[in-house]
Parts: sequence; C-alpha cells; structure tokens
Amino acid sequence: MKNKFTVEGMMCAACSAAVERAVGKIEGVESAQVNLLAKLLTVEYDEGSVTPESICAAVKKAGFSAVLQEEPKPVEIKSDENKNPPSLPKPEEKFTPVKTRLAVSVPLLVILMYITMGHMVGLPLPDFLHGVNNGVQFAFLQFLLTLPVVYVNRKFFFNGFRSLLHKAPNMDTLVAVGSGAALIYGIASIFMIGYGLGNARPDIAEKYTSNLYFESASMILTLVTVGKFLEERSKSKTNSAVAKLIDLSPKTATVIRNGKETTVNAEEIVVGDVIIIRPGEKIPVDGIITEGASSVDQSALTGESMPVEKTVGDSVMSASINLEGSFTMKASKVGKETTLAQIIKLVEEAGATKAPVARLADKIAGIFVPVVMSISFVTFIAWLAAGQTVEFALSCAICVLVISCPCALGLATPVAITVSAGRCASNGILIKSAEALEAICKADTVILDKTGTVTTGRPAVTDIITLDMDKNELLQLAASLENKSEHLLAKAICESYKGELVKVNSFTYIPGKGVSAIINGKKALGGNASLMSENGVDISAFKEQTAVLSAQGKTVMYFAQDNNAIGIIAVADEIKPSSVEAVRTLIQSGKEVILLTGDNRNTAEVIGRQLGVTKVVAEVLPAQKAEQVEAEQKKGKKVIMVGDGINDSPALAKADIGIAIGGGTDIAIDSADVVLMKNDLTDVVKAITFSRKTLRNIKQNLFWAFFYNVIGIPVAAGVLFLPFGITLSPMIGAAAMSLSSLFVVTNALRLYKMK
Repeated sequence: MKNKFTVEGMMCAACSAAVERAVGKIEGVESAQVNLLAKLLTVEYDEGSVTPESICAAVKKAGFSAVLQEEPKPVEIKSDENKNPPSLPKPEEKFTPVKTRLAVSVPLLVILMYITMGHMVGLPLPDFLHGVNNGVQFAFLQFLLTLPVVYVNRKFFFNGFRSLLHKAPNMDTLVAVGSGAALIYGIASIFMIGYGLGNARPDIAEKYTSNLYFESASMILTLVTVGKFLEERSKSKTNSAVAKLIDLSPKTATVIRNGKETTVNAEEIVVGDVIIIRPGEKIPVDGIITEGASSVDQSALTGESMPVEKTVGDSVMSASINLEGSFTMKASKVGKETTLAQIIKLVEEAGATKAPVARLADKIAGIFVPVVMSISFVTFIAWLAAGQTVEFALSCAICVLVISCPCALGLATPVAITVSAGRCASNGILIKSAEALEAICKADTVILDKTGTVTTGRPAVTDIITLDMDKNELLQLAASLENKSEHLLAKAICESYKGELVKVNSFTYIPGKGVSAIINGKKALGGNASLMSENGVDISAFKEQTAVLSAQGKTVMYFAQDNNAIGIIAVADEIKPSSVEAVRTLIQSGKEVILLTGDNRNTAEVIGRQLGVTKVVAEVLPAQKAEQVEAEQKKGKKVIMVGDGINDSPALAKADIGIAIGGGTDIAIDSADVVLMKNDLTDVVKAITFSRKTLRNIKQNLFWAFFYNVIGIPVAAGVLFLPFGITLSPMIGAAAMSLSSLFVVTNALRLYKMK
C-alpha cells in the first residue's frame, strides 16, 4: 500500500528528517519519503500491520501533524493566487500572517535601530534617553518596542520549543533559542542597570546600558521572517508549470444526454458521454472523435508548437484547445484517468521522490540542529574560559545558532526536482521519479526499438511495379484482395488506395504466406514468394527489382491472377524525419546507440545504416530484448531503453532507465521511468539535456548549502577573532541565513529557462 499525507509544521531539513525517522521506525513501513517543498509524506507500508492512523500518530509524536491525502480530482483543483502546490490544501495559518508580521516588525525594528544606533551617526535622541542616569528608560523603551515583534513572530518560539521537547529540534528551534537568549539577556540587563543605579554603581549601569541585545532579538526575528517570505514567494513559482495545466482544464462542458444538449460541470462527465466541442473551447476529458474534424492545440501537454489535425477516429486529450472546426467526441477517460491528471500525478510524484545525490544531505540534516546547538554551547563556554566577557561569548553563541541554515540543505534537491519536472512536463517529457531524472544523463548506452520508435510504426506503400497492367488497376485488385486481412502490410495497401473496391469471393487467409480469393471470376493471390511457389507462379520477372527493394529494407508482396504473376508492391515502415538527427546527436554526445528489433536482419541493417548505427540486433523475441539489455549491463554499462510496444515492456523494466514513446501501449508506459508525450526521438536527447542541467543545479545547491554552513558556523563562533579581530553580530548571521535559503531557491528557478 502506498499513501500520501499532508504534513504541517515542517520548516527545514531537520523537520523532514524527523518525520521520516519517526514513520520509518513503524514495523511494517517499507519506506517513508518527505517532500519538504510540498509538505508531503509518501509512505509505502504493509496494510495488514500498518494503518494511516498509526502513521499520523507517529508524525504527531514527532511534533508535527499529518492528514491522509485524498486522491485529487484535477478538474476540481483551482490554483490560488499564490500558486500553492495544486494537489495540496492551502496550509491553514495558525499564527499571525506573514505580511502582518512584517508590517509590524519592520517599522518597530527601524525605530529600535534608531534608538540604539542613531547616536553613532549623529542622530538626535530625546533627553530622557541620554546618559547613564536614564539607563532604565533607555533599556525599557527597547524592551517595549521588542515585545510586539516577539509576539507577532511567536510561531518561531511555539514551533521551536515544541520540536525541542519532542527531541526533534529544527530551524525554528535555532531561531527561538538565539532570539530568546538575546531577549532574556536584555531583560536581565534592565535589572542590572536598576541595581547599579540604586546602589551607586554607575559602572555596572553603564556596562549593561551599552550591551543590550533587544535590537538583536528583533533583528533576528524580522530578518528570518523577511527571508521566509521571499523564500515562499520564490518556492511558489516552482509549481507554475502544473498550475498552468490546471488552468487549462475547463470547468463546464456541453454533453448530449437524452437527445438534448446539456451543460454540465466537467467533473460530472462519465465514460461514454458524447461531448460537443466548438471552436475555441477546451477539451474537458480524453476521448475519441465520432463526428467532425478540427485542428487541436496540444502544446501545453506535449510541447508541440504546431496544431495537430484531428478527424473521426482520432483520439484527443484533456486540456487541449480546439482551434477551428466543431466536432463531437465520446469520453474514454475521465477524472484521475485523463492525460492531464496523469501528467500532474507524475510531476508531483517526481517532486516527492529524492535523488541519490541528496542522500548525504539527508544524513547530515538528521543531526544538523543538535550539532549546531552543541557547537553554540561549546562556543559560549570556550570564550568564557578564554577570558572574554559574557556579552562577547553570548553574542558568538547566538550568532552560531542563527547563521546555521538547515533550510538550504533541505531545499537544495526538492526545489530543483520540482522545477525541472514541471519544465519537462511542459515539453511533453514526463519524469516519474527524481532517481530517473538523475540517472538519465549518467547512462552511456541507448538501446532503441525500431518499429514505432525509430520508424513510424505504420508501414506504407513505397513502390508499385507491374508487367502489362496499369499500376492503379493492380493497386485496386490488391486492396480488394487484402481488405479482409488484419495484417499490417495488408492495411498499408488498403490505406494507399482511395477508390472503389471490387467484389471478392472465397476469401482465404493463409497464415505466414498471404491470401487468396476469387475476383472477377479469376483466382487472385497476394503474399510472399513461398505462396507463389506453392501455386506454381513464376516470379522470376521481378527478381532484379525485388533484390533492389529488399536491399532498401522494403518488404515485397507478390500478386498473381490465374497463377500468372502480374506485379509486386513494396511496403516499408519509414524512418521518422527526426530520428536520424536524434541518433546523430546521441552518438556525438558519446552515447553508444544500439538498434534492437524483432524484424528481419536485412531490413534492420538497412535502417541501421540510414541512422548511422553500427550495432544492430535483429530477429529477437520480447524476452530476448530484455536479455540484450542485461547483456549490456553486465559489461558495466548504464542502459537507456527506448520503446513503445507491449513486447518492449520487459526490456523497459530491465533497463536502468526505460523511456516509453507516448504513442505506445499502456503496459509499455507503465513499465517506463520516462514517458515521451510526442512520438519524437529528439525528446530523448532533450530528456538527457534536462537531466544533466538539473543534476548540475542540484550539485550547485548542495555545494552552496554545505559551503555556507561549513564556513559560516566557524566564523560565527569567532575563529577569526584572535588572528584578525573579526566577529559577526547575530543580526548579520540572521541575514546570512535568510539569504542562503533564498539563493538555493532562486538558483533552482533558473531551470525554468532550460532548453
């Protein structure tokens, strides 16, 4: 059983690590993964021993709240103005809204900074705040200005200390302890100032008047809030690709029921409903056109820049836009089964998974906050032991707490994955997991199925050669003869003839050889050389033409009347226009490309030469395709398998990365790690490019997150004070922490420009 839970209260990587650890300890849980960005917990478990309630209870025990997520209905989803993740409810604000917090904190902080530091730049202060004798007023006014800032930002204290009590300290804990220590020290200073003035000890009063930390407490809370506000605004953009898809889904549709046109909500459409689509309207569900024709814009789903012509019998996808003519369609997939819903699901699941490159960050995040708190404590004790003042030691200890940033570690991977998955989806490339997204660019071997992948998958007539008969007459006879056959080659002949067929009697299908019938009172034959030989038909007149056509990779079919050969028709499964360029690009990038097919060797080798592929494996059964993949893997190679049919499914599942062409069968798509919505091999190249750029972005984010903390924490602790006299104030530390998270998110957003 696999379920998703919405988790509230997580703020950083330490939080997500605590949730994963708590749920992972439940006996019967196979895996637990948290997407910090989407506040999403995905759990695989044995439903016989684990229940959703027990998972929620474990999360609650860890200090957070979890709710089982219902399966979303795409047509019911609305993207709000802040572009929250589409499948998740908007988090309920339990504390003061962030904009209100900033509206209160920033003005009070400005006033507070004027009072505490204005005199340093010559700004005037009221007389009652001047001098040691007015120290109590000076300190108490700062305290009064700080209190509202502490109150509106109280969520840091509630969440931080609650997490500490649950033995799962997080970023809020660091902020709460840091700003709380500054606040408590400031309150203690007020008493010490009063003590000094009341006991004729102006030296004590002066010492504490000049070392108040109220502005540090306010600055820490305000800067962290500003950083979180900017971070959330940036993170909200990561789902814009999916949000745009959701916006495409129409809210209503015109359905024919009981012989009348009825307007219904899109979510009320059921399989089998007949829907009228007029020019400019959006298609609400997947279906088949039953009447009419039009041009359809599928760009939002497949990334195709040009409209696609659709007519009776063609399939259309939800969220596509009808550009010209009107048509009616029969609904085939509705609700969560539509193409749009599946795209959204795949993008969300990709964002919910973790790339292998992030495992080190996850391990560090699990112990990050306790280690930072220990470093802070050691810093405080060490400076006191070194003879520094309590104020200096406290300042360094607080700075260690507030400069540390587990958020950057936690956001480095999921933000990049979510942005990249959304960007890929908008280009018609659906990535099912972060593991797949990372692995694509690492593969060194690409195995391509031939039929339907490299070629069109639909054989077409290429040559008609006759002896004494008109070519159109031969094509008419052949199409009439083959009309009742289900063979792909027969269908190619029938599709090429647009005229009227002649009457056929005594039709007989001869497995593996061809067909026979009586046409116009004469015995007609159509099939391979073996069929002609069995019936005594001399086909030697076509020997040279057959050799040439076969060398070109074409399949030759012979036709005869009354045991006399009358002509041949060549049929070929042509290479897609984009396949040659795609293969050339793959080879130039250093990938080994292998062509794999169940077709005959001669045809396969011809196709291979046209593509520029040197290694061709032909005449293989479905199970043998998987064996070929395994053989390459045993050589130590990372293999991408690209296919589209049921017979490709074992190989797709066996490969390190299985890529299914979108026009393929459902079972092939289910076996794949990546689905290409377009039947275009160049998207394999694009997927590899996107993978490489995403992995590079993740590494940049992780490097920054590690580098920032590795450098920032020692500097905050004061390692540069003795040699250079350099120290950081808690205010600078708080600003640096906020900027580090913002940097990681902003860097990930650059992936929107991937091409």
